[in-house]
Amino acid sequence: MVLDKFNLEGSVSIVTGGGQGLGKYMALGLAEAGSAIVIPDINLEKAEESAGEIKALGVDTLAVRTDVTKKKDVEAMVEEVIHRFGKIDVLINNAGICKHIKAEEMDYEDWLAVMDVNLNGVFLVAQAVGRRMIERRRGSIINISSMSGIIVNTPQTQSAYSASKAGVILLTKCLASEWAEYNVRVNTIAPGYMRIGVARDFFAAGGDMVDKWLSMTPIGRPGEPEELQGIALYLASEASSFATGGVFVIDGGYTSW
Repeated sequence: MVLDKFNLEGSVSIVTGGGQGLGKYMALGLAEAGSAIVIPDINLEKAEESAGEIKALGVDTLAVRTDVTKKKDVEAMVEEVIHRFGKIDVLINNAGICKHIKAEEMDYEDWLAVMDVNLNGVFLVAQAVGRRMIERRRGSIINISSMSGIIVNTPQTQSAYSASKAGVILLTKCLASEWAEYNVRVNTIAPGYMRIGVARDFFAAGGDMVDKWLSMTPIGRPGEPEELQGIALYLASEASSFATGGVFVIDGGYTSW
């Protein structure tokens, strides 16, 4: 049965930054399919709140305070997951930040902060988890990039964010090529404008910027966080067994024009 391929019962999934936002919704989607969920987040309180909500679905959960930009934090988190569950089947590399600052006005520290979380953090977690998956010769890594890694956003200015997400896309392809021989698949989801977090406040307030975004989106609305659960489950499961190195753009058609 094709639906059986989406079943994640008995699997263990890590969702970085899953204490809130898109990460939390994707974690909930994987949990509904039966996966145990680990939430590494720099905000332990948020991670524990999210883990408690997910646990109510009947799966095992673990919240771990983790700064994805710190190699020791990442390695300690992976060791804790292995000690607790014995394996890692799925990684959703979701933690990220954005700063809307004009390039000519951006402090170097702000540039580095965005790159450190969005690109270096993705690499550090993928590397640490990938080593474990290579040992078992199986696993699925899902890096969260953005349509901003493919196009230039307007009217907001976010050069560091876009550059970091473009880096995630090519890093995904590199890892997919290197690790295919170990049956470790690596893909990326590139969302468009989603009604979540700070963007939710933007959409609620409206204005010229939001009008611009929606006028450039063929579907004419922002995405809802639940609308990433299906693609996350597909890439996490055996249903996507032939998919690696892929960039799955979920943007309401924004990049079509």
